[in-house]
Amino acid sequence: MKVLLFYIKYRLIIGVVCLIAAVLINIQTGFWPAFILYLIGAISIIGYFLLGPMRLIQSAMEEGNLEEAKRIVEGIKFPGLLIKPVRSVYYTIKGNLAMMDKDLETAEKHMKKSISLGGGQLTKQAEGPNKLQLGMIAMQKGNMKEAESYVRQAIRAGLPDKENNAAAYLQLCSIMMNKREFRAAKDYFRKAKSFKATTPEIVQQIKEIEKYIPRLPG
Repeated sequence: MKVLLFYIKYRLIIGVVCLIAAVLINIQTGFWPAFILYLIGAISIIGYFLLGPMRLIQSAMEEGNLEEAKRIVEGIKFPGLLIKPVRSVYYTIKGNLAMMDKDLETAEKHMKKSISLGGGQLTKQAEGPNKLQLGMIAMQKGNMKEAESYVRQAIRAGLPDKENNAAAYLQLCSIMMNKREFRAAKDYFRKAKSFKATTPEIVQQIKEIEKYIPRLPG
């Protein structure tokens, strides 16, 4: 894994060095002895622009190093060259980082860009979580109608794990309480609890709602 991360980090430099070496060998001995270096160089440079350093960003986020993740993301100067599924992931990550900074406008813009790309398995997998994030943004902005629409779309698109599903149904529970549709709120709360989420924020939110939801009519 470390070798792969090293290669991804220095892929452009490796590609350029390989091409320079290939040209020198080609001049001295011919094309075929230099072929493998041409191939490695071309693959490395093309991969740098079409695939980007997404694995590096993922690794930094898994380690909790958000500053490093932001630095790598900002280092992508030509996101338009990324292949569509990777570009979708790029905008998803940009949106998530903006959410962490509580920059709702920027987060919403990037999430919508990610969804608009459409197509591809990676893009499809990100659709549900992205729409859930848009629902949360709409809710924080006080737009309950849009929030409900996005959360329902997220559930239909599919969410990847119990944490996301629990968060989605908690959002619907809160929206229903805001609409004073208390029976629906209770149903969504039971659904949220059924996923047995372990994320501290979600667990705390469930505990808070559990204090007063039995007293709601309906």
